[in-house]
Amino acid sequence: MNARVLLIVTSHARLGDTGQPTGFWLEELAAPYRAFVEAGADVDIASPQGGKPPADPKSAEDPSDAVRAFLEDERAKAKLSSTLRIDGIAGDHDAYFVVGGHGVMWDLAEDAATARLLGRAFDQGKVVAAVCHGPGALVNVRLASGEPLVKGRRVSAFSDEEEQAVGLAAVVPFALESRLRSLGARYERGPVWKPFAVRDGRLVTGQNPASSARVAQETLAALAEQEPRESVR
Repeated sequence: MNARVLLIVTSHARLGDTGQPTGFWLEELAAPYRAFVEAGADVDIASPQGGKPPADPKSAEDPSDAVRAFLEDERAKAKLSSTLRIDGIAGDHDAYFVVGGHGVMWDLAEDAATARLLGRAFDQGKVVAAVCHGPGALVNVRLASGEPLVKGRRVSAFSDEEEQAVGLAAVVPFALESRLRSLGARYERGPVWKPFAVRDGRLVTGQNPASSARVAQETLAALAEQEPRESVR
């Protein structure tokens, strides 16, 4: 597949006022990266601040095969150590995939550059995907029509039940499932901690870290359905 994919990660490193570290979730970066590279895509990584983003230290515990492979891949690590700045992205990728992790709820959810990039991408017929807390980056995305990107569309994301289960419902700035519903999204979910992904045309979302690989595969399927464009090389 001759496509360009942009993985977007958070730059936020603190879990509210708790003093605990957070960031992006490694599985949610590593599994999609592996799937996209193996499919032949050209993959870039970007963040609001650029440079090396913070990984949630908990996500490095008991690493999956995908995480181990990513951490042993010198090219992948180099891209992660020097992520592109989102406000400098030209918008010529074919798919945009927002990696989860609680940090998203503080920066990407409020980042104007991210909202503009994703809204413009969707209006241009590109694929937009996100997993776990990644859909937090979609809550302020508006299309050219002025409507929320998620309005009327099937989406999934980290459930309010899962947020309660990890004890952070009172820490995060907002309840993600509830916010998506309030924007008119048709929220769907599976059992807690189990893989669950939804594809509604060019919008692909997943519920939790276990859903990462499935969201990547659905993103590839959405890309395969798109008509060839000049941006695809």
